[in-house]
Amino acid sequence: MKLLPPLFALLLAGAAQAQTYTVLCAKAVCGQLRVAESAGRLDVDYNYRNNGRGPDQKEVLEIAPDGTWTGYRTEGVSTYGARIDERFELKDGRASWRSPVDQGERQDAGRDLVYLPVQASPAWAARIAQTLLQRPGQRATALPVGQLGIERVQALKPASAGFEVGLYAVEGLDLEPAYLWLREDNHTLFAKIDPGWGGTLLQGFEAEMDRLSDAQKTAQLARLERLARTLPRPLPGLTVIEGVRWFDSQAAVLRGPSDVYVYEGRIAAIAQPGSLGNAGPAQRISGKGRTLLPGFVDMHTHLDASALLLNLASGVTAVRDVGNSNADLAELRGRIERGEVLGPRIAANGFIEGKSPFSSQADFVPDNLVDALAAIDWYAAHGYRQLKLYNSIRPEWVKPMVAHARSLGLRTGGHVPAFMTAREAVEAGYDELHHINQVTLNFLVGKGDDTRTLLRFNLVGDKAADLKLNDRRTQEFIALLKKKGTVVDATMTAFEAQYTQRQGQPNPSYTMVAANLPAVVQRSFLSAEVDMDDAKARRWGASWKVMMDLLRRMHAAGIPLVAGTDATPGLALQRELELYVQAGIPPAQALKIGTWNGAKYSDRLSEIGSIERGKRADLVLVDGDPVADIRAIRRIALVIQGQNNETRALLPSALYQAMGIQPFVPAAEITK
Repeated sequence: MKLLPPLFALLLAGAAQAQTYTVLCAKAVCGQLRVAESAGRLDVDYNYRNNGRGPDQKEVLEIAPDGTWTGYRTEGVSTYGARIDERFELKDGRASWRSPVDQGERQDAGRDLVYLPVQASPAWAARIAQTLLQRPGQRATALPVGQLGIERVQALKPASAGFEVGLYAVEGLDLEPAYLWLREDNHTLFAKIDPGWGGTLLQGFEAEMDRLSDAQKTAQLARLERLARTLPRPLPGLTVIEGVRWFDSQAAVLRGPSDVYVYEGRIAAIAQPGSLGNAGPAQRISGKGRTLLPGFVDMHTHLDASALLLNLASGVTAVRDVGNSNADLAELRGRIERGEVLGPRIAANGFIEGKSPFSSQADFVPDNLVDALAAIDWYAAHGYRQLKLYNSIRPEWVKPMVAHARSLGLRTGGHVPAFMTAREAVEAGYDELHHINQVTLNFLVGKGDDTRTLLRFNLVGDKAADLKLNDRRTQEFIALLKKKGTVVDATMTAFEAQYTQRQGQPNPSYTMVAANLPAVVQRSFLSAEVDMDDAKARRWGASWKVMMDLLRRMHAAGIPLVAGTDATPGLALQRELELYVQAGIPPAQALKIGTWNGAKYSDRLSEIGSIERGKRADLVLVDGDPVADIRAIRRIALVIQGQNNETRALLPSALYQAMGIQPFVPAAEITK
């Protein structure tokens, strides 16, 4: 499909009013958005590169004089290489659309409809906002699915500008509102900010990013602060969960039934049912037919405010963040610890990336070893316990970096740097390897293979199916991991769909929960990261089975595994543990990986990770028995958190409803 006339032809002909926007990744320029508007038409050219990947996309939006959306077309390549090719048309009252994931039509379609593409640029989002502001009630029906609304949050004046900009929240695009900055004089796009990660800003106003980001974070947090005042149920005094089976995560066995007492935010006692007759609890919770678990620990997150409630609703009461804006994460952690917002406990890894054309932009991107060692000093001084090294770290830096970190009491893990194998990283001192594809690449990379690019995904899909995991090379590698005590954070959920999903098919990681999610989110899960024909689907599917078998073999050999996701908060952790069971790991061991191991390898085992007297009361009550059927971890009836010497109950049903998700089971009753 050709988007004619091309954007650049319009620009050269002077037929359109053009605006250029700068895309910033962290604070580095990484791309551009160009928008050309002429009568009834918007032409868009959007691209950026970060971490060796990014989209190239063109869009055309056609709008009638009365504001009706009459056409939309887009083409290009998505972040991971999937084809972008989508169109919508409204003609003579008939709306029709075709995308890589679906197609359809609606007769007698009203002229108030807007179209939601599978993937769109910030310019499209701004036009959605402009349209909503013009509609009665500032609402609109979307095709193929959805209801949208908009609310103005605040306004401010950029430095050296003759106009004000407004922050607008668009509801209905995701589980959380989507935020945009529009000029107040004409409601055109001024900026779209992703706090902590970067943004797209009108050229010439790049210096405004921090100010806009701070204002946007304040607005996002204000909503979460309101929910933090209304959603938790305080459990003052003594609370007992009666007659409940409970999971001993150290031994990986189910015990009880017992009465589990919680007092002032900690586990006070575990006793035979009814044996503490004089305890006098203020609250009682029935454990009949239920299982009590330690709160789950997601060991691979990149946390932001939008992830907080979904983690808690899914039973994730602690996370390890392995790459973020250090200042933003510290601020968010402080708000959680002070009780201003609801969220999981946070431990952070210190992220260090090397400088290259493929760098992931971050706080520390050194281009020499001296600066890399100085970054380690900063992390040590600020109390970090582990480093995450990334793709563009030079192989010759690894050994001295690991040694320096170890001398300061820090562990080291992360991606395997390009032009290095996982074996070489472990021999250089890596304490932990991240991602199953990075582990699998150990057997596939050649001397000149540049895994800073999409090759780190594609090579595995194309070649892993040929691996023979019972050969000497694999056995020796697994033996090395065992000898060194190397931890593996496999993040299977992050790759399941990439290697097995075809366009238009349900994302296998979320099939079991999709029906409870908003329709717009359900549709987004039909979009695959990679295009596959029949042959590629067979090949990559076979490679996925090899990765699953490698996971099983590592666990059987005694390699410490931790449950990280790098995917949809909360829901992905549940799928992660389910995938371990599908790979052949017993459910009780999968539960141990998701609780005890996470606490141990994030240096928090003295406080969380098991149900023991004196530990924090971070607890998850599920309907059923997850040791018999791991799927029971989705049936969460209650989450309990111990915070600041207080105990609070969180009803997942209420948390989910705050995000537009239908609850999976009724909440447990708390009786006085």
